[in-house]
Amino acid sequence: MNAGEAMAIALEEAVLAASHDDVPIGAVLLDASGDLVARDHNRREERGDATAHAEMLVIARRSKDIGQWRLTGHTLVVTLEPCAMCAMASVWARIDRIVYGASDLKAGAAWSLFNIPQDERLNHHIDLESGVMESECRDVLSGFFGDRR
Repeated sequence: MNAGEAMAIALEEAVLAASHDDVPIGAVLLDASGDLVARDHNRREERGDATAHAEMLVIARRSKDIGQWRLTGHTLVVTLEPCAMCAMASVWARIDRIVYGASDLKAGAAWSLFNIPQDERLNHHIDLESGVMESECRDVLSGFFGDRR
């Protein structure tokens, strides 16, 4: 599966988040073969849990499924640039690549405010790709926040 196909699925997940008043962010995880192995969306409001970000949920799901915290060879695809928590969790999980749609100028930690995945001081570095289906990802977020203003 390529990044665009994976992002389209992440966008489907983002829409599900909005259905329970969570910020519409979706994520999928691809294994080294490019197969989709986990998918989810933000569930902070639904679970009352500040850590229930889409990225954290797919990392946890995959780790549980394979009984291993090291996700070497995996690609995280997410509709919005990961925050510091999710970027660092990706480093700890040894994810190889992060692909995201829209940049997050207020909280982004994979280029915008910080670059945690490529910080030279850390013992693992992640390849980054941004702007995949950026306008579609931004539209979902803009629609969600526009409806609440």
